[in-house]
Amino acid sequence: MDRIIGVIGGSGLYEIDGLEDATWQAVGTPWGAPSDEILTGRLDGVKMAFLPRHGRGHVHSPTTVPYRANIDALKRLGVTDVISVSACGSFREEMAPGHFVIVDQFIDRTFAREKSFFGTGCVAHVSLAHPTCERLSGICFEAAQAQGITTHRGGTYLAMEGPQFSTLAESKLYRAQWGCDVIGMTNMPEAKLAREAELCYASIAMVTDYDSWHPDHGEVDINDIIRTLTGNSANARGMIARLPALLGATRELCPHGCDRALEYAIMTAPEKRDPALLSKLDAVAGRML
Repeated sequence: MDRIIGVIGGSGLYEIDGLEDATWQAVGTPWGAPSDEILTGRLDGVKMAFLPRHGRGHVHSPTTVPYRANIDALKRLGVTDVISVSACGSFREEMAPGHFVIVDQFIDRTFAREKSFFGTGCVAHVSLAHPTCERLSGICFEAAQAQGITTHRGGTYLAMEGPQFSTLAESKLYRAQWGCDVIGMTNMPEAKLAREAELCYASIAMVTDYDSWHPDHGEVDINDIIRTLTGNSANARGMIARLPALLGATRELCPHGCDRALEYAIMTAPEKRDPALLSKLDAVAGRML
């Protein structure tokens, strides 16, 4: 089958360079409108779809990002592999501003967001033990290194609700007691929804600051963050440009089963399933329903 690479761009990343036949198109979903139109085209012969997570002009806060609509829209377009790019703070001295971290674990501390496509009338439980795709993450790591970006393979991402940054006490807790590596506001429930939609998902965290724990840096300074974002965004665009050649235009089954996550996940008996909910699941779970 054809591979379609979907990129969800975070703060500072609102476009992909060099797309052929680039077109912004609106995609309707049963979960409402996504954050913005989706930019589609080809890069080195591979189909691409780019969605600015906060919308062009940064109109959505982390809490109000329409996560379900975003993932549904990408799945509806035929996307097979999702690369999430987002700004984050660091809890580790060695994960310095300007570095990238290929996230492989999450702790979800968000509380004001819809976190599943499923519910009353069609219950499903997917495995999230390994919430990112090891194969896709490895390719992103290779692309980042080829771009000359200092990149760390593996890290735990603390997803906070926001929009405020952490208190000093929270920052120390997450770092010292919980063992987190980076902190952000947007990868949850995004990663959970991608798994429910049977999409391979990789998370690239672009470090902008040391959060508030670092004794030599004090509280988070938004001006410093914006300056670092500029450099990070240029690096991210270069990394993304390398992905089509590394991934190729043809996609085979995911060796880790991301594309078969619903195989045994749906629990509700067929005769008890809610037709209204099933109709909303046509894109994300159509293979099973």
